[in-house]
Amino acid sequence: MIAHILIADDDEVSCQFFAETLESEGFRVQQVTSGDAALACLENTTYDLLIIDVRMPGMSGLEATRIVHEKYPALPIVVMTAFGSIETAVEAIHEGAFDFISKPMNLAELKNIVARALAQRLLQRRSEKNTAAEDDYPSQLGKIIGKSPPMLEVYKTVARVAPTKSTVLILGESGTGKELIARAIHEHSPRANHPFVAVDCGALTETILESELFGHMRGSFTGAVADKKGVFEEAQGGTCFLDEIGGISPNMQARLLLAEAVAKGQFRQDLYYRLDVVTVQLPPLRQRADDIPLLAHHFLRYYSQDGGKPVTAIADKAMELLCSYRWPGNIRELEHAIEQAVALSYQPILTPEDLPLEVREQKAHRFPSNATAAALFNFPDTPSLEEVKKRYVGHVLQLAEGNVSASFSACADKMIENPWASALL
Repeated sequence: MIAHILIADDDEVSCQFFAETLESEGFRVQQVTSGDAALACLENTTYDLLIIDVRMPGMSGLEATRIVHEKYPALPIVVMTAFGSIETAVEAIHEGAFDFISKPMNLAELKNIVARALAQRLLQRRSEKNTAAEDDYPSQLGKIIGKSPPMLEVYKTVARVAPTKSTVLILGESGTGKELIARAIHEHSPRANHPFVAVDCGALTETILESELFGHMRGSFTGAVADKKGVFEEAQGGTCFLDEIGGISPNMQARLLLAEAVAKGQFRQDLYYRLDVVTVQLPPLRQRADDIPLLAHHFLRYYSQDGGKPVTAIADKAMELLCSYRWPGNIRELEHAIEQAVALSYQPILTPEDLPLEVREQKAHRFPSNATAAALFNFPDTPSLEEVKKRYVGHVLQLAEGNVSASFSACADKMIENPWASALL
């Protein structure tokens, strides 16, 4: 499709010259000589680019830029003037201009700016199509986003278990969306009209967790000024989500089962089997890379609206970086990266420069292949099993630069089951 460009300049000779130059490049060009005329044209015709002079009779080019940017935030605007200064350039960008060029201008520079502006417009239109496609094919679980094969398996399991009263064990790395899955099960169940109560077991001390789960009577301990229902009672008829339950103490595990004894430092098998009626295994983001563009555009729209910034698209190079990064923090890390990028962006399109440093430089922890690892552990001596364990943990920590979470991610990514490693780490 041929791009349609609107030029507004009160200097008719310059305006005609610019129009002929751009028409020779294959563009359709319309010329006007005032800001008011430019606004009138935009009311009736769709353009791909506005090039406007700063100083014109009546409405100034900067005032017109502000109005156009408010009404048509996706339209790139290039401001030009014979009175170039840093103040004018800053003001033009502040009012929403894509770029700024001084007269007399270099034609090569003009063509370069026009090419970049039109590339931005093309990206925005592609983003609009992607948004429409997402609306046509929404996620099967409302707020949960993803169409990759691993997520489709999750949807199937949720759909099957939601109508039942079975206990569900949701497994997944930090930041993969375990609570969203729990809420989806609740919302698609006969319990949907009853409470959904979530408790972060790993963030509470044993005493506070006991009070949260089972409630307490007034005066039962210092600060208990009133009776308090426990979450089990509050969630009666609904769903109780116990997040990070693997981190609770053996004593609290016994309270949950009303059992007699707990083996020190172990997760009770009887509690595990009570919880593990149906298991939902959430994949880490690095194993569902096809979903990264969907998630990135979702967060882009949310934080653009939330922050009042007209950022509508992600540059191809930026998306390549997002898709190739390992995301040790999973969806939560991706969300924070997009939030930061939107906050720092001055243009309607996110570029690589807007992304966090670790994403730009692909600093996620990379681990060696199985062959390399085998060579590293071809010991010349004959160490004990305990020594091998310690060497392995030290090796993984060294690769992760001391980052324990990344060490766990590496083990999980290679499907290495090592309960002794978690104890040592």
